[in-house]
Amino acid sequence: MNSVVFDGRPVVPSKIICIGRNFAAHAAELGNAVPEAMVVFLKPNSAIGQTLRSTWAGEALHYETEICFLVRAGRYAGVGVGLDLTRRALQSELKEKGLPWERAKAFNGSAVFSAFTRFNADPADLHVQLEVDGQCRQQGHVSQMLYKPDTLLQGVQQEFCLQDNDIIMTGTPEGVGAVSPGSHYRAQVSAGNTTLATASWQAL
Repeated sequence: MNSVVFDGRPVVPSKIICIGRNFAAHAAELGNAVPEAMVVFLKPNSAIGQTLRSTWAGEALHYETEICFLVRAGRYAGVGVGLDLTRRALQSELKEKGLPWERAKAFNGSAVFSAFTRFNADPADLHVQLEVDGQCRQQGHVSQMLYKPDTLLQGVQQEFCLQDNDIIMTGTPEGVGAVSPGSHYRAQVSAGNTTLATASWQAL
């Protein structure tokens, strides 16, 4: 089973719960309608990777930077930042046919994460940022979310049994794009002026 780091130690999430279209500007940039209810999909433990890939099965991958929470005892226990990697062309094809997204979203290595740090504060001031080769490509604040973190947790718990160390990915702001091989990616989640978690990758 694949692991992430929480509070300096490896832990094993059973699954990743992902919230789609949670930023209206991101929905618009992909030509999607703003959802009337939460868009939820899952990634399995095997989706957790350590390497930022630019392609999968010959198809270009797109990055989506997200504030991520690690859950324990039904509450947010840790916060980190992650990249949801997407086979965009395949996702568009599947959506047009009304088919599930798993092949485009849940393949091996389709999520990479920072270490998670302990978190027991109000998430209202969290914001996320991604730089590619030193240039800001994505930034978003909790205030821009259609469904805020507490609402997400309540909604997810109505549908799924959350086990300790499961991860919730809360959606991505606008600015997604193709992963460029050789480029350096640096993502961080902050509360106000305080950086809580950060991660860097060089894309392959």
